[in-house]
This record gives sequence, C-alpha cells and structure tokens, in this order.
Amino acid sequence: MTVYFIGAGPGDPELLTLKAARIIGACPVCLYAGSLVPAEVVACAPAGARVLDTAPMTLADTHAEIVAAHARGEDVARVHSGDPSLYGAIAEQIRRLKDAGIDYQIIPGVPAYAAAAAALGTELTVPELAQSIVLTRMSMKSTGMPAGETLENFARTGATLAIHLGIRALREIERQLIPHYGADCPVAVIYRASWPDQMIIRGTLTDVREKVRAAKITRTALIMVGPALGEGYGFPDSALYDAAKPHVLRPRVKSA
Repeated sequence: MTVYFIGAGPGDPELLTLKAARIIGACPVCLYAGSLVPAEVVACAPAGARVLDTAPMTLADTHAEIVAAHARGEDVARVHSGDPSLYGAIAEQIRRLKDAGIDYQIIPGVPAYAAAAAALGTELTVPELAQSIVLTRMSMKSTGMPAGETLENFARTGATLAIHLGIRALREIERQLIPHYGADCPVAVIYRASWPDQMIIRGTLTDVREKVRAAKITRTALIMVGPALGEGYGFPDSALYDAAKPHVLRPRVKSA
C-alpha cells in the first residue's frame, strides 16, 4: 500500500500530469483539498472509490482515513493544489506516515507561479533584469515565518517575488518593498490562475492595492513583484542562442 501525494496543478484539470491522472484513476481512496482543487481534477477516480474533500477535515481525520486504507491494503491518492512541495502541508503528513511505517511517493504538479507567468504571457527570468525567483508568503493567520525570511531581506536581492497569502496584506507589502524596488515597480495580482474565473490585475507598488480593492479580491491570489513584469523591451537577448557565443552543442559560426 502506498500514499501518493499528488500535485493537482493550479486548477485547470488539463494541467494535471498524465502520471497524476493515471494514479488517481487507480487508487481506491482519494483525499483531495477541495478548497483549492476542483472536483473535475479527481473525476478520474475509479468507480466506487472513496473520494473525500479534506477541506473540513483535520490532520488527524485525514491520517485516520489513510491508516484505515492501509489496513485494507488500498492505495491512497492524496491530492494537493499546485505542487505538493510548495506550501502543501505534506511534511507533517509524511512524519506521521513514517511513524506508522506507511510507504509514500510524491508526484509533482504545475505550481501556481508557473500558471501565473503563463497567464501574464511573460518570462520571469529576463536577461539583466531578473535571474532569480523568490517564492515566499506573508504570515497573516498562518504559521509564522522564520526570522531571516522577511520581504525586506528578499527585496534587497532585486529578484522577482512570488508572494502567496498576501492579498490582505498589500499595504504592508508596499511598505516593505517600495524602498527597494521603487514606487513604480511593476506588480501583477493573479486571482485563481488557470481557473475559468481567472482575473489579472496589473499595476505598481503605488496603485495596485486600490485596484485589488475595487475588484473585491480577498483570497486565492498570487502577488508577483519585480522589474521583469514590466512590458518594455529594454533588455538584451539571452546568450543562449547567440551565434557569437558557441557551446558544446553549437560550434562557433564561421564567417564567410
């Protein structure tokens, strides 16, 4: 018996990987995070499978379901939104599985920031503007952040920021980021990336908060900040395909 932690992707059922769909379709038990994973994603569960939305359940409840499935010798598809390695709350589940001697595997999924970048139609690593992405979150009512992992510390790098759980903390985000990125730094707020009701709000660190308020967005949104989100063209081409910069798979082009 194996518990499969499955990344369901950001919401669009078509972004579920082939492997994830195959495993969900073979497991007699499916536990999915219904607050973020649409029911269509787990519709491929086999007929007669025990399919439970874990949104109203506690960690003890879900673990009890897994232990019961283990006693029956039934594999479990534990379906999380995005990629389970990012804010998937799987570490505490894995700890309990190890204590109980239950095998598990992790099946990666499309993370929200990748779906957001696709929705924006942009590359996040633009030559000489940004070559790093910081995935972080605001504390709010969730578990506190480690002491050194502050927005101000990340902002000092100038990297592209992908901020989770921050839609209700935009004023604080502005306060911490403007001294480092500038008031006119591009910001994009992506509400429910890849869902049918997806919404994109573009602005700057100065005006995005009012735009979000006008749109009445209060949850399930990713905030992205950084110069790479601008719509200008003032950056050089990457060296990746530069004819003047050969590499092992592309010899130097000889001049005529």
